[in-house]
Amino acid sequence: MDLDTVRTFVAAADAGQFQEAAAELAVTQQAVSKRIAALERDLGVRLFTRTPRGAELTIDGQAFLPHAQELLRVADRAAASVRTDHRPLRVDVIASRSAQSGLMRGFHRAHPEIDLDVVMLFDIETAVAAIRSGTIDASFRAVAAPGRPLPEDIESVRVLDEPLQLLTGPAHALARARSVPLTRLAGHRIWMPGIVPGTEWAAYYDDLVAEFGLTIEATGPNFGSDALLDTIADTPALATFMSEQTRLIWPAGHGLRRIPVTDPTPVYPHSLLWHRDNSHPALATLRAHLAATTARHDAAGTWMPGWVIPR
Repeated sequence: MDLDTVRTFVAAADAGQFQEAAAELAVTQQAVSKRIAALERDLGVRLFTRTPRGAELTIDGQAFLPHAQELLRVADRAAASVRTDHRPLRVDVIASRSAQSGLMRGFHRAHPEIDLDVVMLFDIETAVAAIRSGTIDASFRAVAAPGRPLPEDIESVRVLDEPLQLLTGPAHALARARSVPLTRLAGHRIWMPGIVPGTEWAAYYDDLVAEFGLTIEATGPNFGSDALLDTIADTPALATFMSEQTRLIWPAGHGLRRIPVTDPTPVYPHSLLWHRDNSHPALATLRAHLAATTARHDAAGTWMPGWVIPR
């Protein structure tokens, strides 16, 4: 069913005259008559009866009118959903308590007039596919892992280097330290059940282990941050890495310690990814906001994998 004929039918029904409908649609009266006739052929019914006063809806025309109006409303909503000046900016973050989520909250505070739709996808392959299909406009990711370059149509810029901290329970051997050198963590068990082989964050921790001889265990199911905190609080032999800006709340009785890691401080690199042909006006605003508000990169005394490239 052609939407132009449906739109012409609704205009003629509202106006009660083909001539007025033609003027509203900026077409000739003959064009209106042809469109109505084509629609009647498609439906197999008469929609109008010609009278001295103009055109009146038949019983079939009256029955069809509310459905025709709804068709036009749906079509308008569908068109608006893909117009970049009318739809929300869709941005992917890794987790709701993560540094990327904090960056987006800051962006929303600075630009409350921009509609946002924040989603959480699993890994970089999923995020890149969503960017290329237009499902999302941008994604925060660690990128350029060895052997996995970004597609040529995906742009990226590094926006934040986030220091890692050591999280321990009160009985851990390092719990009273004000800071701990990274090399001193060799021999300590660091439990991170959220590491999934093949992901960009798994590649990051693989490099960290290889360079500093750490023991990172990803055994057991990942029941989420609350279960992780419970286990770390109750197990003196375990610690975990936690990003500096990850927002966590735990019961006072847990006695957990967040300890800065130094000499060097491992930092996790966050980049913003987007499609080079994406014209959403808010995307440029987001990039400018991040450039103006995020930390400098490659600070002295920090470490990150050699495969981190985007600037």
